[in-house]
Amino acid sequence: QVQLVESGGGLVMPGGSLRLSCVASGFVFRAYSMGWYRQAPGKQRELVATITPGGITNYSDSVKGRFTISRENAKNTLYLQMSSLTPEDTAVYYCNRNSNVFFSWGQGTQVIVSS
Repeated sequence: QVQLVESGGGLVMPGGSLRLSCVASGFVFRAYSMGWYRQAPGKQRELVATITPGGITNYSDSVKGRFTISRENAKNTLYLQMSSLTPEDTAVYYCNRNSNVFFSWGQGTQVIVSS
């Protein structure tokens, strides 16, 4: 069974940084394009960043230059390094495959950016 376990969220002040992790199991992680998604209160889930099996990355305009997505295939782990955080980054962050078809969503990890 596929499992996606996100961690690393928390409360941070504007301008701060956080590093999120996603540990995946139940599929051949290294063969999949992966993405980070987030959902803010009252908003739709949005795609934040993607990474291909070969390490090619793409970012939404809202996070470009501030966030870095990476992967460590030997550990089946996806990362999101977030810097220069603003209150608009407040959301629950999820990882999943980068596709129109998704695995079952994990619990996500909550990021709150507030002073």
